[in-house]
Amino acid sequence: MTFHSMWAELLPVGRSAASGGYRRFAWTGADAECRAWFREQAEARGLAYETDRNGNQWAWLGDPAAGDAVVTGSHLDSVPDGGAFDGPLGVVSAFAALDELRARGARFTRPLGLVNFGDEEGARFGLACVGSRLTAGRLTAEQAHRLTDADGITLPRAMEAAGHDPGALGPDPERLARIGAFVELHVEQGRALDLSGDPVGVASAIWPHGRWRFDFRGEANHAGTTRLADRRDPMLPYAQAVLAARRQAERAGAVATFGKVAVEPNGVNAVPALVRGWLDSRAPGQDTLDTVVGGIEEAAREHAAAHGVGLDVVRESFTPLVEFDHALRDELARILGRAGRPGLRVPVLGTGAGHDAGILAGSIPTAMLFVRNPTGISHSPAESAAEDDCVAGVLALADVLEGLACR
Repeated sequence: MTFHSMWAELLPVGRSAASGGYRRFAWTGADAECRAWFREQAEARGLAYETDRNGNQWAWLGDPAAGDAVVTGSHLDSVPDGGAFDGPLGVVSAFAALDELRARGARFTRPLGLVNFGDEEGARFGLACVGSRLTAGRLTAEQAHRLTDADGITLPRAMEAAGHDPGALGPDPERLARIGAFVELHVEQGRALDLSGDPVGVASAIWPHGRWRFDFRGEANHAGTTRLADRRDPMLPYAQAVLAARRQAERAGAVATFGKVAVEPNGVNAVPALVRGWLDSRAPGQDTLDTVVGGIEEAAREHAAAHGVGLDVVRESFTPLVEFDHALRDELARILGRAGRPGLRVPVLGTGAGHDAGILAGSIPTAMLFVRNPTGISHSPAESAAEDDCVAGVLALADVLEGLACR
């Protein structure tokens, strides 16, 4: 099966007719279709298939128990109304790269694993990279059991409903010990490659990033009868916090976004009692990130006090600066340089987006390949990659896997 046929087969799964975006949320029907697709691809190639204790899917060529395995893959779930490429490009490319190596007659000297990590986007339970976090021990079983979706359904309950036993959730050091290198291919979530004119790049690091919840607590009241001077309206300091986020990020060369908000009682004719906003912020370094978030919180507290509104700020998740394994990164550059493909120059670039590779980097050597995104748009139906660039990504990944696993 070719890259194009696999891509076409997966493309309609979980796609919204209204938005054109994807709603492949963890442990839902669309997710089950994606997982079935992964299993079918593995079995069609004669690979040994398994699902681990945390719901991640694996396909193996060779015996993983032999150790020092080379693993590639990504995820198949999406953000709400996300694009087609974020995650799936890495999984489809993994199968296509294996097909390319078999066509070359490559002889593997190390086990090769292909993986679909579960719940990478965190769209349903609010925490990104759940599958890889659990595997790497960055999320405990107790913490995972407390995760709930917007309907109050816990992660274990959702997994059970989807046919997976959550009883063994937790760290999987034995599995990680079998892996000698993990390489994740991903569409670039930015325009660095488009601006440089290169189809493929190698990642250097992932910026430190986190999510903070701002709870502005005011007083519900009638929108038509309450004097402006008598209001304790939490929407006003929230709006100021949104503006402060933009100012702080611009000054620091960082990014900060209030992208999700919940309002209570959420009535057109009611002054809100509560405005809850979620901040996502990322920066090149930890000091810069601290300055940005600290400045936003300071502005939010100042405006909340001015309007008689209470404010609680809770850090819900955080990932420190992740530098990918230098030796593996340099090896990828050497392999791709030796491949000598016409016009292929492979720049090294950083990213503000989090990935499963970033989670695993603290436990095993990891690296990433990026494929050019001509618009730079991601987490949107407008996310795209040209067909030729996708093929270039498959060939680059095949070269890397051949260099690492077929020596």
